[in-house]
Amino acid sequence: MSFVLPHSTEFDVHALAEEFEDSSLDEVLAWCWSEFGTQAAIGTSFQGSGLVIIDHCVRQGLPMPIFTVDTGLMFPETLQLKSDLEEFFNIEIESLHPEQSVEEQGKTMGEELWRSRPDTCCAMRKVFPLQRKLAKLDVWITGMRRQQSDTRKATKIIELYKFDEQREEYLYKLNPMANWSREAVWEHIRENEIPYNPLHDRGYGSIGCWPCTKPINEGQDERAGRWEGFEKTECGIHTFLGQNI
Repeated sequence: MSFVLPHSTEFDVHALAEEFEDSSLDEVLAWCWSEFGTQAAIGTSFQGSGLVIIDHCVRQGLPMPIFTVDTGLMFPETLQLKSDLEEFFNIEIESLHPEQSVEEQGKTMGEELWRSRPDTCCAMRKVFPLQRKLAKLDVWITGMRRQQSDTRKATKIIELYKFDEQREEYLYKLNPMANWSREAVWEHIRENEIPYNPLHDRGYGSIGCWPCTKPINEGQDERAGRWEGFEKTECGIHTFLGQNI
């Protein structure tokens, strides 16, 4: 479960965040493995930066656990990519699932909940399964990058959050590619012939559930195609933790 820090953090997170700005991706991942081992895990939705993190871990021989949230509303291309990556890297990627199937949710919450209450749908199908997983970890490794959207510009390479107020449990969030550009991500993917979602070649910048994801126009933020018609830019998995410490 998430670890307990009664009085102070084990690491000076702010100092580490500054230090990691000048560290390579390999150095940050190696530090994380050395300190936390399998209590650190990569959470990925198979965006470009997640693929780069997995590739660097495999190349360094760091057997980081990897997981993804399968909402039941993923594009067929995304599901196929998961299988392709497992074969390409010779790894296993754990799939997390919501408590209710899409059909069950339709019966209890109303059909196509994503059209009427997208925040509720995201919470049920993404946030809650992720919370159950993170409760077992010390470090959550993500592919968040500052360039992705305005809401992510302040992302630090390492952050600390209070995961459970009542039990005083904390969680490190490691965003080792926060300072990477989209161009650098895709240069690495293409140079190393890593399988990626073919929807990116059809104009999709950020790929989530099929009902809530559209292609973007040139010059838009990568996440501009998510939740069209709503004032919503995040599904909640990167915001439910609140303010980092």
